[in-house]
Amino acid sequence: MKKIVVFTGAGVSAESGLGTFRDSDGLWEKYRVEDICTHEAWLRNPQLCVDFYNARRRDTLAAQPNAAHLALTRLQQAFPTMEIITQNIDDLHERAGSRNITHLHGEITKLRSENNETATVPLQGWEQHYGDRHPDGSLLRPYIVFFGEGVPYFSQACAIASTADIMIVVGTSLNVYPAASLLQYVPDKAPIYFVDPGMPEFGMYRDRITHIRKKASEGVPELVNQLIGQ
Repeated sequence: MKKIVVFTGAGVSAESGLGTFRDSDGLWEKYRVEDICTHEAWLRNPQLCVDFYNARRRDTLAAQPNAAHLALTRLQQAFPTMEIITQNIDDLHERAGSRNITHLHGEITKLRSENNETATVPLQGWEQHYGDRHPDGSLLRPYIVFFGEGVPYFSQACAIASTADIMIVVGTSLNVYPAASLLQYVPDKAPIYFVDPGMPEFGMYRDRITHIRKKASEGVPELVNQLIGQ
């Protein structure tokens, strides 16, 4: 059975009503990165960071998986070895029923140790209280990969991409690095399907990519039907 690897970005979550960061009306238009998404910001004004991610968490818990999330779950049922790599910090893939998910940029429903980037604990509800501590004694902070920090599971994601017989990319501009460089690890023989209404610069991958210029909630179910019917 063919191994399918799916790489998802903010465009998937946007259709569930979650604000993206980079669109013209996105979150970075309302907040300065330097104030809420760097380690320096966390040290300088941790309460502001906590408040910002509490709001993001509240929005996430109110959102529901959309047709793209549900279609990917159906695809995984047909191809049980399928893995999902996501830039998204929400849990909509999980709530849709998908598994084998690697979150590159953290998970909004968890907190992490200040001392250990992968030592996480689940958070019940949406509200983090500043001052709570991890079992290792350090302060708990949002489990978010801040700008300037390493991406702890990137090597794992590269290894997963290297196993793909089919690569599906959904809802990303391919502008966020290192995540966008995952395509470098996809085997040469593997076709790449790109589902997004935008027109990114595909560069060296242009001849390998089938571009489905539709929103995720439209293009992903169509592609899933095609792949399951093969």
